[in-house]
Amino acid sequence: MRVFGYGRVSTADQTAANQRQELEAFGHVIQAQRWFSDTISGKVPSSERPEFSRMVERMENGDMLVVSKLDRLGRDMIDVVQTIRGLTSQGVKVKVLALGDVDLTSTAGKAVLGILATVAEMERDLLVERTQAGLARAKAEGKQLGRPSKTSEQDKATIRTKLHAGVTVSQIAREFDISRASVIAIREAA
Repeated sequence: MRVFGYGRVSTADQTAANQRQELEAFGHVIQAQRWFSDTISGKVPSSERPEFSRMVERMENGDMLVVSKLDRLGRDMIDVVQTIRGLTSQGVKVKVLALGDVDLTSTAGKAVLGILATVAEMERDLLVERTQAGLARAKAEGKQLGRPSKTSEQDKATIRTKLHAGVTVSQIAREFDISRASVIAIREAA
């Protein structure tokens, strides 16, 4: 079994060397060609991290990935759970030292992952609730939601006049740099 290690730091003045030392202090020997680290914000999903992606491409069934902390695997619990599931589907074992060096692909690890998945689902539901509450509040305050209109009321009147004069929807869309659907919506709103 090949052992891969991954570390992540947020800024260029930090180093992931201490994360590697922590893994090796736990007895995980990581060869230089199997150590990967990114200097990137923790807000970036694991799939968009260059070194993480490069590492995953090299991993094979039976390999093991060790990380010091769970947050090294993703930007939030949803991303972490998806990352672990993706690695597990490749036959890669995943160990997180901060969780007691537990293999998240073992029976006990799958239980931990199940709890994490439940937390991730709750986090996703709460995010949706907060978004909907924010939109409702903004609407109640009279704020216009969505993208601002590209056409003024005067433009809309001109568009209707041109449509009545026989100018095609496509010609008007090009002239005003809007979609055909927008022209049709303006026509239908009259």
